[in-house]
Amino acid sequence: MALPVSNAVPPDPALVALNRFGLGARPDDDLGKIVADARGFLKAELKQQDIALVSIEDPANAGLLDSTAAIQASMAANAERKAERDRMAQPTAEPTAMAAVSPDAKAKSTVPKVEADIYRDEAQARFDKALNAGPGFVERLVGFWSNHFCVSVAKGQIVRACAGAFEREAIRPFVLGRFADILLAVEHHPAMLFYLDNQQSIGPDSRAGKRRGRGLNENLAHEILELHTLGVDGGYSQADVTSFAGVLTGWTMAGREGRLGEPGSFVFNANAHQPGEAVLLGKTYPAGGMGQAEAALNDIARHPATARHTAGKLARHFIADDPPPQSVAHLAAVFTKTDGDLRALALALVDMPEAWSMPLAKLRAPFDYVMALRRAVGPSAGKEPQRTLGWLRALGEPLWQPPGPNGFPDHSNAWASAEGLKTRLDIAWQTAQQADDIGNPGDMLSTLIGASASAETREAIARAESRRQGLALLLMAPEFQRR
Repeated sequence: MALPVSNAVPPDPALVALNRFGLGARPDDDLGKIVADARGFLKAELKQQDIALVSIEDPANAGLLDSTAAIQASMAANAERKAERDRMAQPTAEPTAMAAVSPDAKAKSTVPKVEADIYRDEAQARFDKALNAGPGFVERLVGFWSNHFCVSVAKGQIVRACAGAFEREAIRPFVLGRFADILLAVEHHPAMLFYLDNQQSIGPDSRAGKRRGRGLNENLAHEILELHTLGVDGGYSQADVTSFAGVLTGWTMAGREGRLGEPGSFVFNANAHQPGEAVLLGKTYPAGGMGQAEAALNDIARHPATARHTAGKLARHFIADDPPPQSVAHLAAVFTKTDGDLRALALALVDMPEAWSMPLAKLRAPFDYVMALRRAVGPSAGKEPQRTLGWLRALGEPLWQPPGPNGFPDHSNAWASAEGLKTRLDIAWQTAQQADDIGNPGDMLSTLIGASASAETREAIARAESRRQGLALLLMAPEFQRR
């Protein structure tokens, strides 16, 4: 099932703004007005104060918890589940009554899955934010940085409970700020420390290390250097990874007993920190407790390799699978010149000529596709967020559940398999069948895609046997699938 791409003429500026940078058109968008100043349309969103934030003080988000409260809820639920399993394992004094209960019933816990409830509420808030955004450029940036600094709910119930809070607390406040600030916020967060096992890392020469005979876990140090900052070819060595792991010891999450601090919160455990100075990337960091790692992170954030790595990923995400080298070089230069100003990088992307001249060739990633079709058609009341979560799972991009610390892939070929395209077709058909109110698909085509619609797409929709079939064809059209 091929999705052809035309290279004959530059893409429609409205589609560049809405598809390459945003989350897709909505029925009330005026494509003609966007074309008149497509760059200004995107830049206006970047200027809005606190545009990326999702506040738990907002009544619409009444079900959301901060990360500490979410982790505490998960800890309490886990303790209750364990207590119930222990109770059910105890021999009963009334064997005849127990015999009447089926083995399945005895094994089934009655403790509510609070982590699933928290996850569902966070998913709804994430979807609402994307659906209500203007062009959705900032939401695309949130998705990009959330995938760059990813955690996975597959790690366990604690991450399932706090993945949404992690994005709200460590990603959203900084997507238009400084790279060093988002880096520090992410690496301090309990979700990241738990996901990459830093609570298991103990300095061999620390008090705890000598007492317990345990040593370093290098997961967090390795992924910071390889994935979050310098990149796989960033010039670091295995000795740097080991040294950095020692620097990061003591960064952990307080446990349920609260011996180190409020359960579920970030704490620095001095007893587990590797003492003494450390050498990282040729620089010596004097002993300094928690500040030693903070100093190292600030330096790594300004490293030329971090600028190149970040620029390459941004260009790949917003321009092309194989972005022009000059695009990457320009973004890296902006990163260095502005001390990692992410708003400046976003503006540089918008101003880059290549972003407006190169064809819309990248296949939309699953989240972008699902949000685009929901923005185009509108949500069905009372059926969210389970339907959207199910679609994302079926498409291979379950929310906050990447296959590894490197996040979900950002190349079209990762999503362009025959099975993946068939699933998109199924979802387009489901969307058309479940839509509450369907207008004329031809009019919708003009509103959502405009003059860029090919003759083949127009003919297919015009010849559809019903409005629902026409809508499904629109949602599977190459012009709708590409960004």
